[in-house]
Amino acid sequence: MKPTGSIRKIGWRVAVGAFLLLWIFHTIFMIEGGRVLPARGQSWESLGRIEHWRSAWTLGPQALWQTISLVSPSNLALSLVFMGMTIVLGVIRWRLVLSVHGLNLSWWRASQISLVAQFFNSFLLGSTGGDVLKAFYAARETHHKKTEAVVTVLVDRLLGLFAMLLFACLMMLPNFSLIAAHRRLAALAGFILLMMLGCGLVVVLSLWGGLSRRWPQARERLRRLPKGEMADRALDACREFGRNPAFLLKTLGVSMLLNVCCVLQIMALAKGLKLHIAPLALFVIVPVVVCISALPITPSGLGVRENLYVLMLAVPEINVAAAQALSLSLLAYGGFLAWSVVGGLIYITRREKDHLAEIVHRENGAL
Repeated sequence: MKPTGSIRKIGWRVAVGAFLLLWIFHTIFMIEGGRVLPARGQSWESLGRIEHWRSAWTLGPQALWQTISLVSPSNLALSLVFMGMTIVLGVIRWRLVLSVHGLNLSWWRASQISLVAQFFNSFLLGSTGGDVLKAFYAARETHHKKTEAVVTVLVDRLLGLFAMLLFACLMMLPNFSLIAAHRRLAALAGFILLMMLGCGLVVVLSLWGGLSRRWPQARERLRRLPKGEMADRALDACREFGRNPAFLLKTLGVSMLLNVCCVLQIMALAKGLKLHIAPLALFVIVPVVVCISALPITPSGLGVRENLYVLMLAVPEINVAAAQALSLSLLAYGGFLAWSVVGGLIYITRREKDHLAEIVHRENGAL
């Protein structure tokens, strides 16, 4: 891909993310302005549209910051712990995936790579952009199984997404009455079910195949394509995971624990903000938000995640104000960024030794 085309492609996604963030902040500031101005003895209704916007962007940021600053330090610290636990569980899962191909990456090394990948996830597309760097970096850890090392990153992400989608679908059952009562929630639930079906199909085809049995010539034709032998080897590497049921059960178990930690992080922040949200509702809302935010729409899912939290928490049964829902989302993202800083420090201090600069250069050249 030409550099100008790559810049244009990334640029419009950044623009979409910026627009969504601008839209949600404008909406919140308008609400806060309409609340704060009358409290100061001024009439909101008597103002024109321009005055509304000026008042909103003058009073709104301060009101939003006051809401964010209400979170208790102990709950904020607890949310950071749960965020850290998701990283630890992610490293455990990746090492399980690596072990299937005999790639015994040390705990410290796998943690370093995962934290650096998280650092790049904080500003690349979706919430999985750093996995590209993680795949290149994993390939450098072996001379004879580079393809298999890259495949482990893809399989790790695929199984993680499948587990989160499965978790969301399972949590829809005890929340069925809440979802059925609101068209917006039902629409999001339907989208998650479609994602689940699509992801499940990819998992089955990747780990167990089926197309080559139906069309025996498919693999032979694949090998004739440019880089076909590498793609064929990658498919064989994927099949190895499907032959190991014990691995799949362990991976699913670790992923489910990771999913629970994601929900507990939000629960800690909600309690710190004194939001009265039923834990059962959060067990379906959080995975829905995580799954949709993982789609490569905006950098790090910014804007998408915030709008989803505001939309889903606004239903009457939960009744969380838009400013509070936005604060919850921003604080959760702040916890993600806090751990990303650790990855950034590792990248800065070790990039020469670990050749990370070379990997980034190659990736930029491939875009």
